[in-house]
Amino acid sequence: MAENQQPQGDRQFALRSIYVKDLSFEAPNTPAIFRQEWKPETSLHLDIKLSALSEDTHEVVLTVTVTTKVGEQTAYLIEIQQAGIVTVSGFAQEELGPLFYVYCPSLLFPYARQAVSDLVFKGGFPHLVLQHVSFDAIYAQKQAEQAEQAKQGAGGEPSPTTH
Repeated sequence: MAENQQPQGDRQFALRSIYVKDLSFEAPNTPAIFRQEWKPETSLHLDIKLSALSEDTHEVVLTVTVTTKVGEQTAYLIEIQQAGIVTVSGFAQEELGPLFYVYCPSLLFPYARQAVSDLVFKGGFPHLVLQHVSFDAIYAQKQAEQAEQAKQGAGGEPSPTTH
């Protein structure tokens, strides 16, 4: 075994709880929206927040926001905060980012996807199933953006911003 590797027995990951922290469904233009031709445009926004509860225990909150519009009118807006409590120990510092921002959201997303699907159906709208999300790709993109910002910040050049 290489000197810098820890034995697998020292590493522990435990998913303690999965729960809905917050949930919102709005259909502001009903019943008029039901009388229009159904040609929806749906957008998806994701956010991940991490909070330390103790040295080894963390809350990971995946916020999923789904907005569906028909033309200029909002058909429905759903926001769910799907959360989990995890206990983690024995991992190297560089392993924690992917663990918290890739692995944990991947565990939480199916629960949020099911809740969104149920809410859309119960709201009287045509079935919606959110497609798979590559949290690996999102994490890699964020890491690249942060590296670029650090590089630009170190060079004294202002980093470009978009609003």
